[in-house]
Amino acid sequence: MKKSTKEAIVAYSFLAPNFIGFAVFTLVPLVFSLILSFLYWDGANPIRFLGLDNFVRLVNDNNFWRALLNTTIYTAGVVPLTMGTALFLAILLNKKIKARNFFRTVYFFPFVASLVAVAVVWNFIFNPFFGPVNNLLSYITGLPVEQLPQWAADRHWALPTVIFFSVWKNMGYYMVIYLAGLQGVNEELYEAADLDGANSWQKFRNVTIPQISPTTFFIMMMLIITSFRVYDIFINIFAGGDNQLTDATRVLVYEIFNTAFRFLEFGYSSAIAMVLFVLVVGITLVQFRFEKSMNSK
Repeated sequence: MKKSTKEAIVAYSFLAPNFIGFAVFTLVPLVFSLILSFLYWDGANPIRFLGLDNFVRLVNDNNFWRALLNTTIYTAGVVPLTMGTALFLAILLNKKIKARNFFRTVYFFPFVASLVAVAVVWNFIFNPFFGPVNNLLSYITGLPVEQLPQWAADRHWALPTVIFFSVWKNMGYYMVIYLAGLQGVNEELYEAADLDGANSWQKFRNVTIPQISPTTFFIMMMLIITSFRVYDIFINIFAGGDNQLTDATRVLVYEIFNTAFRFLEFGYSSAIAMVLFVLVVGITLVQFRFEKSMNSK
């Protein structure tokens, strides 16, 4: 064999496992879901072609619109709060302070901890009747616990509760990414800003923010994608809720799972999945276009 052929074989041999995994677990299911979105299939009876009927049905499906609204509200709350909290912690822990590595570990720990275990602890802490949070609020305000927020047990507080939980659990991971971005900032820029008489806020706005903009863009894109695909957090926090609570915490991935495996409407659930796929791709393309236009200025 030629040397170039041998090098190509070696290269493809390294690429093949990852590509096979992507094809089997992502590409093939995606194509199958796209085809299934135009069909009716319950897993037992023969498949029927429906054309665009599944997508037309979405327009009049209140559960779908409720899931889309809840997912959008969740994303709008999680993305800025997580980014702001992670950046604040990264800036704080990028300084030379005592026990810096300890605090980095503490803030990162919720991300690697078991979601099920963390959700159980969270539900105990925010229990509306005997949880320490409401007991402390009752002591401070003098109000009985019955008049305080019911957190995950109240449909009005359900989404804010899961937003706070998501921010707390994931901020450590994005803090580490921000730390990597901050440590890549050229120190000479800060020295030049000091010579110009810039204060801390001016250095943060004119030096830090522009220098970590690629990191910020990456974090924002990852947060939006993961927020639109959220499922496990809602299931663990709100498992066993009543109908009103389920309606208040219904998200798109939950609606896809429920439609497919509870009502056995695989075609309709695939149509919902395709809408979610188009939303995520569209938002990603808009983000890339915005980032490109900002970098060209």
